[in-house]
Amino acid sequence: MENLLKHLVELTGHRDHNLLDISVISALKDLVGATQARVLEIFRLREELYLRPRVWLKNGQVASTEEHADGDQGGEPLSNYPALVSCIEHRQNSAEEETANKEYVMWIPIWLNDKVTTCLEITNSVPFNAQVMDVMGGILSVYRNFQNLLDYSERDSLTGLLNRKTFDEKFSKMASSVTSSENSADDERRHGDAKEQWLAVVDIDHFKRINDTFGHLYGDEVLILIANLLRQSFRSQDRIFRFGGEEFVILLRSTTLEDARRIFERFRANVEQYNFPQVGQVTVSLGFVSISGETPVVILGHADQALYYAKTHGRNQVCYYNELVNNGLLHSEVSNDEVEFF
Repeated sequence: MENLLKHLVELTGHRDHNLLDISVISALKDLVGATQARVLEIFRLREELYLRPRVWLKNGQVASTEEHADGDQGGEPLSNYPALVSCIEHRQNSAEEETANKEYVMWIPIWLNDKVTTCLEITNSVPFNAQVMDVMGGILSVYRNFQNLLDYSERDSLTGLLNRKTFDEKFSKMASSVTSSENSADDERRHGDAKEQWLAVVDIDHFKRINDTFGHLYGDEVLILIANLLRQSFRSQDRIFRFGGEEFVILLRSTTLEDARRIFERFRANVEQYNFPQVGQVTVSLGFVSISGETPVVILGHADQALYYAKTHGRNQVCYYNELVNNGLLHSEVSNDEVEFF
């Protein structure tokens, strides 16, 4: 009982999705004796559902995409897991199946406003008995309630992406961690080999024209589909935010400049090649910058300047702030080490 109370206190003390996911996996490992457990993100792309892990058990220890930056890209089709598909289609709270390896898997979708964006997969070497189910039920009820509360406060209601308020918190935390480790990476950075953190600002080209021509319902559909393409184009450890209107922000973790540019270009091409219902072709412009030891306001301002250059020089392109400055296409003057004037 004492161990159960400890985990319940830990679950209810978090205001962060990643920490909440880690706590529920830890609780299931300790209290249920799960041999394997995963928290999975579910997202839709081109009318098909995909899933990818956010937190999982690895060699008896809890791991997450926050700590492992070399994760998967697009996930795997939900159709690979028929028991979970059936569970969601029939709006069930859980489903159990026995695998060919004589393991027992429990699927538990987390419902939020008639939608499922998170699912738990719990694997055990023996069938789940009534006592285990009761303990799991209590843990998961608390987890589900707090997951829903966090989603309500952190996510944009239209696209399901993280909102501006959440960006401020996560970006400040990431900028602080970059500052503390920046000096050790200077030599690598000069040779272009360093894995850095990146910030990109995305804007949908001619979005006002889409709203004016086709109406706001189709404009909203474009926003939702762009959000789905963002999820598919980036890894689960990257963070995607809707800033409001037609603007999005991406925090890209631990990759080189060459790979960052390739990933951003791939997303731009994915949008350009997508056939949006009724609207047809839609394009985006993107400006990006490395997250350095400068203040968050300055870093975001640099990405905005790169985006503005892309928008005013043809649109449908990716622009890197430092490259524009080095080529003399952007000029900046530092005033009192805090504000840059262009």
